[in-house]
Parts: sequence; structure tokens; C-alpha cells
Amino acid sequence: MLYCPECETNLDIDDDEVDEGEIISCDECGSEFEVVTTNPVELKKVDEDYDEDEEEGEEEEEEDE
Repeated sequence: MLYCPECETNLDIDDDEVDEGEIISCDECGSEFEVVTTNPVELKKVDEDYDEDEEEGEEEEEEDE
């Protein structure tokens, strides 16, 4: 069984049903996670990557000005 790292709700997915790179959503809190490894299953929040990329883009824009 997998649990949401954010709200600890049961994601109703078995460990052996996921593949590396797959995106899983939590119905309870709405967070999305990418499966980083499958043995053991490790989840990484997708929004964290997006925020980092967005901040880097803003820094590059400031440097161009």
C-alpha cells in the first residue's frame, strides 16, 4: 500500500502496481507525485520540481534585463 507523503491518506495503489516515472495523484489533497524508484517505492512531489524550474526562469529573465 502507498500513502500520500503530504496528507498520509492511503492512495489505494499497491507497491507492485507502479512504474518508475509514473505520476500518481492523491484524491484527498490533490498533490501529484512522481515515482522515483520502485524498490522500495519512493515518491517525489511534482510541484516541487515545477517551482524550482519557474524560479530559475525568473532569475534568467532578470539577468537578461
